[in-house]
Amino acid sequence: MTDPVEEVVQLCRDLIRIDTTNTGDLATCAGERAAAEHVAGLLDEVGLVPEIREAAPGRASVVARFEGADPSRGALLVHGHLDVVPADPDEWSVHPFSGELTDGYLWGRGAVDMKDFDAMVLAVVRDWRRRGVTPPRDLVLAFTADEEAGSDYGARFLVRRHRELLDGCTEAIGEVGGFSFTVAPDLRLYLMQTAEKGIDWLRLTARGRPGHGSLVHDDNAVTALCEAVARLGRHRFPIELTPTVRAFLEHIAELLGVELDLDDPEAAVGKLGPIAALIGATLRNTANPTRLAAGYKENVIPSRATATVDCRTLPGRADAFLAELREVVGPDIEVEFVQHQPAVETTFDGPLVDAMAAALRAEDAGARPIPYMLSGGTDAKAWSEIGIRCFGFTPLRLPPDLNFAALFHGIDERVPVEGLQFGVRVLDRFLASC
Repeated sequence: MTDPVEEVVQLCRDLIRIDTTNTGDLATCAGERAAAEHVAGLLDEVGLVPEIREAAPGRASVVARFEGADPSRGALLVHGHLDVVPADPDEWSVHPFSGELTDGYLWGRGAVDMKDFDAMVLAVVRDWRRRGVTPPRDLVLAFTADEEAGSDYGARFLVRRHRELLDGCTEAIGEVGGFSFTVAPDLRLYLMQTAEKGIDWLRLTARGRPGHGSLVHDDNAVTALCEAVARLGRHRFPIELTPTVRAFLEHIAELLGVELDLDDPEAAVGKLGPIAALIGATLRNTANPTRLAAGYKENVIPSRATATVDCRTLPGRADAFLAELREVVGPDIEVEFVQHQPAVETTFDGPLVDAMAAALRAEDAGARPIPYMLSGGTDAKAWSEIGIRCFGFTPLRLPPDLNFAALFHGIDERVPVEGLQFGVRVLDRFLASC
């Protein structure tokens, strides 16, 4: 019989080798349908009934229900996305879609974001079906498209158009959480995601008087926009500690034996090494200008100039953030939403959290699970629309010297093979007791 701890490596390699690049443009996205069909075949092979749903040509997700022993309990949604961000082969040490095994790592785009977890889920579920294991509650397995561009053609499409596939789901696990941060040889923090910041992509527009580029001109839309963007780019929003971030800081202060000054939490975060940037971004709202557009000819002063800004907002702070942003850019700059996805947050308690923690400790005696907030976004925002309580739990034990956060959307993305196999063991324990 196939060992899931061994099978997970090949499952992950095969998924990485399917190029599922999501550019955000329907015309240039690739491979999501092929990946969905591949996953559906793996589920069908062990007797599950996968349902493929396509939001647009090629933009496919697959969902299957694994019936549990107690149908009266709420179902657990176990989700992972199949799409990946683009990768330039010229920048990588290996081809990003080769799935190479080198130096104890499996390399490729999607290795940690998040075909590793897709493979873990498939390995555990296929093993259970072969052995006749029944989960304690229904498991709804969802492998989605389009997470990397806002989920409209993936999780959000399923929520709004195929809600029946998610019937009964009350809780969910997915990215990004359950990974280790080594503090000492016998102490590893496992960061469990209980919150994630909101996404507000904004368009700023300045208007002015058009004219000839050779003339003195005091009403230039480009100048007005650039001044506003510069002010916003240099602005630092105030530190605001949400319940999740406060709990995280209190845990690390206790475990690391450092003094926590709530008036200066950045001092404590600064001691966290490679994850400092990840945690630091959750102390405040952020607004980063990402694109500029203006004009159509070198010697024509345009009447309009635009910028896009990637804003990430703390739970419950979106309105106050927008008011502060408007004050920074000034009254003459128009502000409109390109995309708005509210933040999500839940508490770090309950039987599901207990089951996660127990599964980690059973495989790693030095494990200390603690809650944290993700500065980015996941499909959890879509699932939360229908009242599902979401956690980031994709268990990985990582080498102490690996800068894990830098691998997401980065060059030479890779996952340690031992970490991948550790994740299978933890997930097996967790799903059997959840």
